[in-house]
Amino acid sequence: MAAAARGSRGFKRTSALLQPSIRRVSEQRGFAQSRLLTHWPEIAGDTIAAIARPVEVSYARQGMGATLTILTTGAQAPMLEMQKEVLRERINAVYGYNAISRIRLTQTSPTGFAEGQADFTHREPPHTPADPPPEVAARAHDMTAPVADKDLRAALERLARNVLTRPTRTKGSSG
Repeated sequence: MAAAARGSRGFKRTSALLQPSIRRVSEQRGFAQSRLLTHWPEIAGDTIAAIARPVEVSYARQGMGATLTILTTGAQAPMLEMQKEVLRERINAVYGYNAISRIRLTQTSPTGFAEGQADFTHREPPHTPADPPPEVAARAHDMTAPVADKDLRAALERLARNVLTRPTRTKGSSG
């Protein structure tokens, strides 16, 4: 009865009890500001790092996790929007808990702003392998020779060359 007189409403969610402590500790340690900035290409991957940058990590008044604001150009925003959940999972995997609960995109022009200027220069695509060695091309041609349809044979021959020149994986590796 005394608890009801003090205005207590019963049980509280664990997140409501832990949220202030987690926020205080994460803010003291600089949380994502330093790690996200210094290790952004490793965390986000080269493709996303080429088109976007982390700008700010902010905390909501209630609830667990923070909001990560990412700067990108207007042309890249739709592609990045589709990858937000995958990116959020990658970032949280680095921290080992649900540190980022939301990702917000902000867009800017690649040039023309004095503050927060985006420097997203065009990067060359990853190097594509040159023509396969002659023995690989000959083997792929021999494997697909019985196929009568020329378009199908050409597609299968390209596939065979790609499979035969692919690096082999060692046991236990993932990818």
